[in-house]
Amino acid sequence: MTNTLPFSATLDRSVRLFKAFRNEQTDRDTFYQTLAEDSARQVNSYADLDGRIILDVGGGPGYFSDAFRAAGAHYLGLDPDVGELSARGQHGENMIRASGTELPVRTGSVDICYSSNVLEHVPTPHVMLDEMVRVTKPGGTVFMSFTPWYSPWGGHETSPWHFLGGHYARRRFTEKNGEEPKNKFGESLFAFSIGAAIKWAKQCEEATLVRAFPRYHPSWATWIVRVPGLREVASWNLVLVLRKNGDA
Repeated sequence: MTNTLPFSATLDRSVRLFKAFRNEQTDRDTFYQTLAEDSARQVNSYADLDGRIILDVGGGPGYFSDAFRAAGAHYLGLDPDVGELSARGQHGENMIRASGTELPVRTGSVDICYSSNVLEHVPTPHVMLDEMVRVTKPGGTVFMSFTPWYSPWGGHETSPWHFLGGHYARRRFTEKNGEEPKNKFGESLFAFSIGAAIKWAKQCEEATLVRAFPRYHPSWATWIVRVPGLREVASWNLVLVLRKNGDA
């Protein structure tokens, strides 16, 4: 794992992202447009997007499609949830319905495989990670991020009660609001840790871990990921960057 971060992760950027995140429930467009544009810049610092084929696993309604295509990438996105695909009224361009654990993509066919905040919604995240590596070309980049279970937002809309257990947080939300949360622990939300993700990355035989860092933090705070325990709570969101083994 390298110790340099080729992306301008400033404190001002972190403040801007967290401000947008605070309004995620009430102003979805602003938050996801901000996040998608930032993500395109971040990915571009590891792999030139211009003219490259990028597969977005869990692309949703098209915010990331807009941002990656604006950066010059040839974009293909997929999502298993029809509601997410049409959240902006219609499917985004080059979006298909498919599962992240069974990618309908040939082995070694994309330059960059990307995923944002999907792993915590998959019951078998290691399978999805393996699939992302499989479809990436030798020399290509795998870039994924997710919300760790013990981060402040690990329980999503049931936070912070998830610290007392996912099932308890789900029951409490239902009793208080008269309906189930969108992200149902044990069904569409699962406990996945930074430790487990990094362990998978280091043991992956087909790709090499380039970087693990907290997605929203300024660059001087990336050391958090190197401290077991603390990283699970303080990282908020983890990024893993891997390079597929073999010549491009």
